Amino acid sequence: MVNEYTGPPPQELETFISKDQKNGSSTYKIAPATNVEKGILSDYDPFKERKVDHPTSDMDTLTHLLKASLGTGILAMPLAFSYSGLVTGIFATILTALICTHCAYILVKCSHSLYYRTRRSTMNFSEVAEAACLNGPAWARPWAQFLKHFINYGLFITYFGTCSVYTVIIAENFQQIIQHYTEWNVDVRVYIAILLIPLILLSWVPNLKYLAPFSSVANIFMGIGLLITFYYCVTDMPNISEREMHTSLLQIPPFFGITIFAMEAIGVVMPLENSMKTPKHFIGICGVLNQGMSGVTLVYILLGFVGYVKYGNEAKGSITLNLPIEDLAAQTVKILIALAVYCTFGLQFYVCLEIGWDFIKDKFRKRPLLVNYMMRTVLVTAAVLLAVAVPTIGPFVGLLGAFCFSILGLLVPVLIEMITYWDEGFGKLNWIIWKNVIVCIFGILALVFGSKDAIADIMKMYNENPSADNATTILAITNMNEIVEELTTLLPTTTGV
Repeated sequence: MVNEYTGPPPQELETFISKDQKNGSSTYKIAPATNVEKGILSDYDPFKERKVDHPTSDMDTLTHLLKASLGTGILAMPLAFSYSGLVTGIFATILTALICTHCAYILVKCSHSLYYRTRRSTMNFSEVAEAACLNGPAWARPWAQFLKHFINYGLFITYFGTCSVYTVIIAENFQQIIQHYTEWNVDVRVYIAILLIPLILLSWVPNLKYLAPFSSVANIFMGIGLLITFYYCVTDMPNISEREMHTSLLQIPPFFGITIFAMEAIGVVMPLENSMKTPKHFIGICGVLNQGMSGVTLVYILLGFVGYVKYGNEAKGSITLNLPIEDLAAQTVKILIALAVYCTFGLQFYVCLEIGWDFIKDKFRKRPLLVNYMMRTVLVTAAVLLAVAVPTIGPFVGLLGAFCFSILGLLVPVLIEMITYWDEGFGKLNWIIWKNVIVCIFGILALVFGSKDAIADIMKMYNENPSADNATTILAITNMNEIVEELTTLLPTTTGV
């Protein structure tokens, strides 16, 4: 039997890939993988490549997001409504929430696009900015390292200061309750020092997955505290007609200053996304971000509305200060808020931990776990020592937050978006540019009026506790306040407010 020649033996390509016969020649079916992010051809899927030891579920992430946005700043919403009026306050709160949510959205959206370009599966906030510059237009590349360091230092200092202020808030609330029932009249510094060990133990929680129960407990405590506060607000509440529906446009910027800093949680956005089991679920119409911020916005509106109706222009910087301290229910609110702040400490501290560990992890490869826990202990101890040394640090951190959150939370994300999509265009009629101009105006308003209010708080604190040693500080703050006042008078003209 003679075997007919059927051609050469099959090659490796023919063995594993199907082919079509066209005019006696073979055409192999090779379909390149297509990246859904702007149609980039790529065989790399960052979401499949992501390896997280203890990934968080969507519910865990939602819990953390709610806790990050439902901080003690919400207690200032009745004061914010006193600047805006009832009707204007509702729509202005929604607008503020949309802007803050949008800035977090575009930060995550840009990170997902940059994952494909850089073939990385996770990035923190500063790394997203660096990658955008390095993979963007030529003019942006020299700014990559500067922007990365600016974000890292800004976030670390702000959140470290916030953790220090949290210790003061916890200590002061317990001090007020204990002094009301006992004669144990000691300095608040003693209460702060007592918190050192509990805070260190909380900081040893290894990751966001195990921090989720603490955020859940904090949300429960804050929720109960808010419900009791609502009860006080709706009891013997005056007629709505007795309150302003609208106010002057010149009073709106302070409203935005208070609300933006109360809602802003840009520092935890990328850590939450990086820890997710399904990071694509963070954004989208029904994503975790939109779900969380929708609930947060509703609570902010309700407390601001009923708090302003109840107390009017007498509403204080924290609505709890309007509650009668002699009432057991009001005392319960203070305790619950103090416990909620304690449980939130770990989430705020995680931002500092992540940045600090990135700085030193390459120098300690032999025993990284031991060094990591040593760093946690040292950072918490430093935050507590700072609070002991300066219990009145709150207004100073407020000034720092006004500066950092307005820039990092609003201005930097739109800058990253512009750089990331520079070569792809900005949509029909350049609508992305016009949208970002509006966001930048809000960022400038938050910077100016947030700084102005923080400086006023610092001056008030020093005026109430004058001393010869504070003379230089008061003079410097006064000069800063004069500068901000001049900017305030110019701002309505330049922005059209």
